Amino acid sequence: MAEALNIPVGSTTAGSIAVAAESTVATRMSAPPSYDVADFAVPHGREEEWRFTPLERLRGLHDGTAVADGLIRTEVYTPAGVTQETVGRDDPRVGRAGVPADRVAAQAYSAFEKASVVSVPKETVLTEPIRINLHGQGGTAFVHQVIELGAFAEAVVVIDHTGDAVVAANVDFLVGDGAKLTVVSVQDWDAKAVHVAQHNALVGRDASFKSIVVTFGGDVVRLHPRVQYAGPGGEAELFGLYFTDKGQHQEHRLLVDHNAPHCKSNAVYKGALQGDDAHAVWIGDVLIRAVAEGTDTYEMNRNLVLTDGARVDSVPNLEIETGEIAGAGHASATGRFDDEQLFYLMSRGIPQVDARRLVIRGFFAELVQQIELPDVEERLLTKIEAELEASI
Repeated sequence: MAEALNIPVGSTTAGSIAVAAESTVATRMSAPPSYDVADFAVPHGREEEWRFTPLERLRGLHDGTAVADGLIRTEVYTPAGVTQETVGRDDPRVGRAGVPADRVAAQAYSAFEKASVVSVPKETVLTEPIRINLHGQGGTAFVHQVIELGAFAEAVVVIDHTGDAVVAANVDFLVGDGAKLTVVSVQDWDAKAVHVAQHNALVGRDASFKSIVVTFGGDVVRLHPRVQYAGPGGEAELFGLYFTDKGQHQEHRLLVDHNAPHCKSNAVYKGALQGDDAHAVWIGDVLIRAVAEGTDTYEMNRNLVLTDGARVDSVPNLEIETGEIAGAGHASATGRFDDEQLFYLMSRGIPQVDARRLVIRGFFAELVQQIELPDVEERLLTKIEAELEASI
């Protein structure tokens, strides 16, 4: 089933580990969220959450000067049994997965007119993916999308972003008890696009959530995946792949809020950069609250710098409020090609250009294989090949 919707708009640094003696309502990694734009000061770039972001390139999304004058062409393809609705902001599912954590997310929440809700009934196991294609047709857009899985349902969702637009969005994932949701979000925008979005996942009791974020295009892309748990036994896997070209700014800011006991999380993001002023930012925040005994968590970010002139800022953080955990750790590494790997391949008769390509494909292979959709995997490998051709 396919439905096309015209949504008018208006409508490298070191990480840290902090062990807290007692729980606090608002920590550095969990500033007070709000649906009200007025609760957030206009950022100036000196704030911790904005210090890496080129605010002057956000086209007014951060200071309220952006005018809703654009159009996002949205196509939703749903297998049998799945429902798609267009609802108002009074729908109880809208905003339930998470509250806006910064001014742009609050602006997006305040400005959208209609939200798209895709629902999978309880105990429904889909054999085909849900596909949501969003194509920017110019101007500025504010978007809200909700994906809801009933208890013990299983689904894969592919969200594809293309075209040209300035977009602020909130995307909510409601994962019912015992359900399994995999989301692949691809940012393949045109060169001048700006995309700022908060992804909110509420993971039910004994449920599992897998997020795979792939970022290629756009002038500025700033994504904020956030996870919290609605009960014990939940699992979250956050994977990311990005290829940052000349002049691009790509920023991924993760927060996993372990607010329930005996939950797990694992985050792995990898990026490659090439060209002058290519800038990638990865912030990985994990908060383990006092009630979250038995937590098992790990996060890792790796970056491969292909040319001079590129910059990476990578900051993994852990904040732990209880000593009763199963495990917690993080890692971050940024470097150039491994000369030994290149030498090994070239010594066996593989030309340098091909050896370089093989090393980069191997670098990303772990994440591409997580997608488990052959057509999407092939498309991303082709895109990686095209990016590599540009750097040769």
